Amino acid sequence: MKIKVFAALKDYFDKDFLLEEDLKTIADVKAHLAQQQPKASALLNLCRFAVHDEFVDLSHLIHKNDEISVIPPSSGG
Repeated sequence: MKIKVFAALKDYFDKDFLLEEDLKTIADVKAHLAQQQPKASALLNLCRFAVHDEFVDLSHLIHKNDEISVIPPSSGG
């Protein structure tokens, strides 16, 4: 599956990358990313996740060909 990250998450991950692990849910993806970059785990806890540009909850089932966006909170000014 393809993972896309935004904003401050790009300090920890490439802006988009392939994830080959056999993961079942968005929660699994989140846990895997936190395991790969422990310093990003607090930020990952604040993120929303989207599959093919639609927001989903952590229990959402994922598939090999999914494109998953990891979107941290943002603020305007």
